[in-house]
Amino acid sequence: MKLLLKLLVAQLKWVDDLSALHGLKVLDAATLFAGPMAATMLADFGADVIKIEHPLKGDPVRLHGHLKDGVALYWAMLARNKQTLALDLGKPEGSEIFKKLIAETDVFIENFRPGTLERWGIGPEELFRINPKLIIARVTGFGQFGPYSGRAGFGTLAESMSGFAAMTGEVDGPPTLPPFGLADGIAALATSQAILIALAAQKNPESEAFGKGQIIDLAIIEPILAILGPQPIVYDQLGIVQPRTGNRSVNVAPRNTYKTKDGKWVAVSTSAQSIAERVMTLVGHPEVISEPWFASGGERAKHADLLDGFVSSWIAERSTAEVITAFEDAQAAVAQIYDIRDIMQDEQFQALDTITTVEDPTLGPVRMQNVLYRMSQTPGEIKWTGRNIGQNTREILEKRLNLTSEEIADLAKSNIINLGEKP
Repeated sequence: MKLLLKLLVAQLKWVDDLSALHGLKVLDAATLFAGPMAATMLADFGADVIKIEHPLKGDPVRLHGHLKDGVALYWAMLARNKQTLALDLGKPEGSEIFKKLIAETDVFIENFRPGTLERWGIGPEELFRINPKLIIARVTGFGQFGPYSGRAGFGTLAESMSGFAAMTGEVDGPPTLPPFGLADGIAALATSQAILIALAAQKNPESEAFGKGQIIDLAIIEPILAILGPQPIVYDQLGIVQPRTGNRSVNVAPRNTYKTKDGKWVAVSTSAQSIAERVMTLVGHPEVISEPWFASGGERAKHADLLDGFVSSWIAERSTAEVITAFEDAQAAVAQIYDIRDIMQDEQFQALDTITTVEDPTLGPVRMQNVLYRMSQTPGEIKWTGRNIGQNTREILEKRLNLTSEEIADLAKSNIINLGEKP
């Protein structure tokens, strides 16, 4: 079935409406990492995304993380499906070109510090004068106003200030940061959603935003806080501050990671009462089910030492395969703790094509995360990996702005643009 769907998509690539966002024009001038990732999510579903980067410095992700044959692997993934335009927005000639592009753009994504675009003469007021229907997504660490708005903002700071780090880690250990851009990823999802909401409102006659542009002010410190559960209301009403509990939960038990006989780890969750009863029956201690405290997840959490002891000793006597099979037969919830090697080999991920193969002109076939979701009528697609700096500059300036070869050459000589062309 998966092969049949791929063949169908391949045969019908010429049909415009296969892409949900076909015709949507996006300018992505954001860096590190939330804004660009939001643009990638739009590009995966057919949006025409132009990545704007400095003509000499390029985007910082080009030198971020692991490289192979001179290619930043993070860039190959993050900049996929985007055309690359190397343009200096901070110079008058560059900002004038940008204004011309804005005239026919639907969405502009940026993450400059507040006041930067205004200083360059391309702030929202000027952009709305040129294009009243423009959607401007401003993705910054702390938002466009407030005492911290001028600070440098990164996802790490959001993970720290949101309460995530304070509640993450072992009971007696330090606050723990994630080893990847968690806050940025959550902010990217929120930004792409906000953009689609703004576009929907723009087309809705019942909306006050009908036919109008608007500004999206997204502070990276907020989306991660929004998903951390009811902490604010719990503190407001009860004065409780959620502590670090390691892999345990304050709401249910058993809930932890457990080591198997063959040295691997599995995670067990008992969020539902029925699952908790099945787990304790499976590990040979059905007697605890009749205890009054077992009927409540919160009360079970107070007896986590006892319940974890029963579960961990049972799991420690069995191989990972035996544990997974037994839990599945008991209709209880368990999963092996995977690293990337396990993910690449897992049959469920393979069935979903979660990690897909894309052809890169330098690296050849590479594997990366696929588009976020499967849609029956408007499937997304990864058409190409991150392109070279300035690779599409000439094409964009000629076709979209009707600049002549002489005008383009003059701009290149002044380092206003980078054509990405070998001499």
